[in-house]
Amino acid sequence: MDLSAYQGLIFDMDGTLIDSMPAHVQAWKKTCELYEIPFDEKWFYSLGGMPTIKTAQAINHRYHQNLDTKRLANTKSEFFETLDFKGGVIPSTYQILVDNKPSKKIAVGTGCRQMNALPLLDEARILPLLDALVTADDVDNHKPNPDTFLQAAMRIGLEPQHCLVFEDTELGKTAALAAGMDCVLVVDGEITTLTKANNH
Repeated sequence: MDLSAYQGLIFDMDGTLIDSMPAHVQAWKKTCELYEIPFDEKWFYSLGGMPTIKTAQAINHRYHQNLDTKRLANTKSEFFETLDFKGGVIPSTYQILVDNKPSKKIAVGTGCRQMNALPLLDEARILPLLDALVTADDVDNHKPNPDTFLQAAMRIGLEPQHCLVFEDTELGKTAALAAGMDCVLVVDGEITTLTKANNH
């Protein structure tokens, strides 16, 4: 992959750098069982990249419930913490990160909370390779809003058009393009299409 046009690479985390989506979905499954909420695995996967609290709100909306979203989100986070294995690195994107580390700025922009993101990135030995980390705690407007990626670009000192985003969801891709950044979609751990932002 020729990445010479970019000075910075920004990676989503769950499902893009770390294969943690199954663990997140498993934690939601346990939460749904506890609160007697219908569990639709495919739907939960489609929400990848959305902060836990937003997913909790989406559950209320979808099932016409009035559950305490904070409690729901905290329960899910607690279940996630109890899982022994939360996912290994995704080889294709990890290799790109390592190969480009010497020549480019590297950031992670995730919808995950900092308390969940730090141990995951640390365990995967990705944390020391990063120039910046932006989590759900660092922005008010989460994906599909561009804020996560704009904040990441700011922290690595680059203009958006000089950054390339790697994402595994349409939600994340929308956020990247809205930030004025080109985006590579990662599907089932494989690098697929590059979509260019309109500002080039």
